[in-house]
This record gives sequence, C-alpha cells and structure tokens, in this order.
Amino acid sequence: MMLPHVTSEGNHRAVAVFDSGLGGLTVVRSLLEQMPGEDIVYLGDSARVPYGIKSLETVRRFAMEDAAFLSRFNPKMLVVACNTATAAAGEAIRSVSKVPVVDVIAPGVAAALGSTDGGIGVVATEATVRSRAYQRAIQAVDPDREVLSVACPLLVPIVEEGRSEEDPIVNHVLCDYLHDLQRMRPGALILGCTHYPLLGGAIGKLMGPRTRLISSAAAAAAEVRRRLDETDQRNSRSAGGRLECYTTDNPERFAELTERFGGRRADAVHYVGTDELETLSTKDDANDETS
Repeated sequence: MMLPHVTSEGNHRAVAVFDSGLGGLTVVRSLLEQMPGEDIVYLGDSARVPYGIKSLETVRRFAMEDAAFLSRFNPKMLVVACNTATAAAGEAIRSVSKVPVVDVIAPGVAAALGSTDGGIGVVATEATVRSRAYQRAIQAVDPDREVLSVACPLLVPIVEEGRSEEDPIVNHVLCDYLHDLQRMRPGALILGCTHYPLLGGAIGKLMGPRTRLISSAAAAAAEVRRRLDETDQRNSRSAGGRLECYTTDNPERFAELTERFGGRRADAVHYVGTDELETLSTKDDANDETS
C-alpha cells in the first residue's frame, strides 16, 4: 500500500506520525509550522480511543500495530505522538523500527527541566501516570526534583468531542484535576498528552503565570526538526507539504476535525480497519521470524 501523493524516496519521504485519535495532530501542527515543506502520513486510531484508560499490555499491542502499518509507507522517521503509547511501547517500537523514532516524553522532559529549577507537574492519562514514565525520566536527570503527576481521564474524550475551553464543563473538570497542582505551584507543568494543548489556555489561567506550560507535542516536533537537520534529511521544499491521514473510525468526522487539531485540513483522509492493522502486524511478525 502506498499513498498516491507522497514520495517514498530520499529526503522527500514522509514523516510518519500516529496517535490514539486526533490529539497527535497537535504534533503535526507543530511539525508543519516548523517545516512546512514536509509530507506527513498520519494514523489516528480513533476506533480504539482513548488509549489512556486501557492496560499497558493492550496499549503496547495497539501501538505496535500502528507502527507496523505506517512502516509500509517507507517513512524517513516515525513519531509516536501519544504519551501513553510511548510509555507502553516506546522501546519495543525502537527495537523493531528500521527508521529513527521520536517520542513525546523525552523531548517534553528536556524542555521542562530546562525551563525551571523548581518542581515539575505532569498532567496525563491514567496509563501514562501509572507507568511513572515522566517521573522516571525527570528523576533520572535530577533525582531530587519534585514531581507531581495527575491523571486526567476525562480530558481526551472532552477534546475529541470538540468542546471548547470556554465550555463550563471543561472548566469544572479542570478545576477538579488541577487542585493539587495549584497547591504545589510547580515551575513547569508538562501537558503529557497530545490532546491537552487544545485546553492550554484554560489550564494556564487556572495554574497562573508562574507555571510555564510545556507542550509535549511542540517539544516532539522540535526534536524531529533537530534530528532531520542533523542528518541532512529535511525536505528541500520551503512549503507545500501534504498531510495524508488514516483513521480507524469515521473518516468524514475525522476530516472535519483535522483543521481544529492540526491547524489545516488534511489533503486526504482514508479509512483503515482495526482488523487490517492486526493482520499487518501479524504478517510483519511472521516475516521477522523467517528472515
């Protein structure tokens, strides 16, 4: 399978990105802002969203299927634009990927540590918080750094429903989730889910000006650009990059929401069934065993 408008050769190969749904399009938005000439192939596993309330074993299986699907487009880099998938399967994906892999946790941690000497807060999904991935990554660099992670399970479905920051329901839910973090007054707060930047304005108002918000999506995009520049793999175009999307659910609804999440409409949105993802992953596993 190959996209009709995306080149599969040299520096013109696409950057592949996946997430559990629409949230990873915030990474795509940052990628295209920084590198408007890059082609992007995106997979949103909307039929199985949210990943954040599932077991890490289930998320690991889904993430490996997502990565196997995107590998068929011969990308030059793979971006795991999902904090939960990174926590559950980041190392496993790296171990089998034939191209460099960028996740959203390491860049977000580096940005937070570089922005403050004070405590660091993390808002994330239940699975990401349960994995302690952010706490381990932060304290591997600074063992004495205070870290408070808070699970916010309702935020992904709220964002996927298209609710705005002005919605009273959004404000009520955020007040409940951020209560302990407001008491902590961290120097930085990592938005540890790629859906959360769309609620950044409301989160920032509740946390106050002393807390710097760190978008894991923006940090990941900056890391992609750095690594492409470092290896001289940037697309030579200064503009005109295509955004081609796949979704495991309703492609019409997905297309309508890409502009809100990704900052622009997709050039095309295609449907792929979860059964196809499972089949492709199984075939790839069998090929690895016989190679």
